[in-house]
Amino acid sequence: MPSLARPASLTILALAAVAALPVATAGAVTPAGSAVALDTKLDRIAAAPQGPPGLSVIVQRGERLEYRRRGVADVRTGTRPRARQHVRIASIAKAFSGAVALALVSEGKLSLDDTIGERLPGLLPLANDVTLRQALGHTGGLPDYIRDERFVEKLQSDPSAYLSPRQLLGYVRDTPLRFAPGSRYEYSDTDNIIVALMAEAVTGASYEQLLERHALSPLGLDATTLPRTVRMPRPFMHGYEVAPGMPPEDVTRVINPALAWASGGIVSTAVDTNRFFRGYVGGLLFDAAERRAQRQAFRPGASSPPGPGRNAASLGLFRYRTRCGTVYGHTGSFPGYRLFAASSANGRRSVAFFVNAQIVPGQGSAKVSSLIRSAQVSAVCHALR
Repeated sequence: MPSLARPASLTILALAAVAALPVATAGAVTPAGSAVALDTKLDRIAAAPQGPPGLSVIVQRGERLEYRRRGVADVRTGTRPRARQHVRIASIAKAFSGAVALALVSEGKLSLDDTIGERLPGLLPLANDVTLRQALGHTGGLPDYIRDERFVEKLQSDPSAYLSPRQLLGYVRDTPLRFAPGSRYEYSDTDNIIVALMAEAVTGASYEQLLERHALSPLGLDATTLPRTVRMPRPFMHGYEVAPGMPPEDVTRVINPALAWASGGIVSTAVDTNRFFRGYVGGLLFDAAERRAQRQAFRPGASSPPGPGRNAASLGLFRYRTRCGTVYGHTGSFPGYRLFAASSANGRRSVAFFVNAQIVPGQGSAKVSSLIRSAQVSAVCHALR
């Protein structure tokens, strides 16, 4: 989802361990998918000025899971990152809402051609003709509520407040569509709020219940939740704001994730997130017909922040084509965190890449942001080698 800067400058921008292997010597040719290449890039991120305090990376090939970490999960105590520490996974939550919606399509309770006007009459009267398919693929033209000035003012005045999903959409209720539905791609957090509310409307169940039924329980994700407050389940990886000449500032519990809800409010772990994408991409959560519809809908469009390689957007999923091959997943950023997780098409090779600072294009060090994206490519290459 588009990122939120910390309250000190709240401007909307767009809301065990494997020991390090020796660094390659100068002049040596390091294969793109090697552990050495990945470790070298992780070392560079950890050593960079204005870099994140810590990072936590899973690469899994078949049953073989490798875990790498650098730095600290808590600057105050010096606690090291661990794969089962909780983090705010931000827009990766959009893949979860995609999984719920496609599971309901698979059951015949929803159709990809259902419209907002049909399923949520009166909620967004200027968007009645936008379909579930378009909302899932960010092609409906729905205005992004987190860009609304009134929402920004509310966030500045009380960042820990709870607003219901319908209250969030109230900020754009009378805002015209950005473009004709289906005519182009534009990333919007409003989309996945709509997706989750449509799922609630056709089932009579809460989105939290639907998450449990269609994603968490089937995949055994027992450390993944959708909270309504700033509290974090323990243990957790602290999230930080990093700025030149300043010590890292802990912003883990500043902004209520409920202000992103189905678009970015989920709390999970590297282990659970990695497992989710192996199941979601690998076809364990809905039928082959919905999987085909998802794979046939890709069009140019980057996740926010951009993921590794060349990005393309589909229904609740992004395709990342790298020099080593293709994976499917999602990225996310939230005050204190930047994240990426993806899997090969068959669900057998996967990556979960978490850093505990919101260093993204346009915010934080541009050099470190580039290093992070380059390291994500190396992680994908290591998974696919």
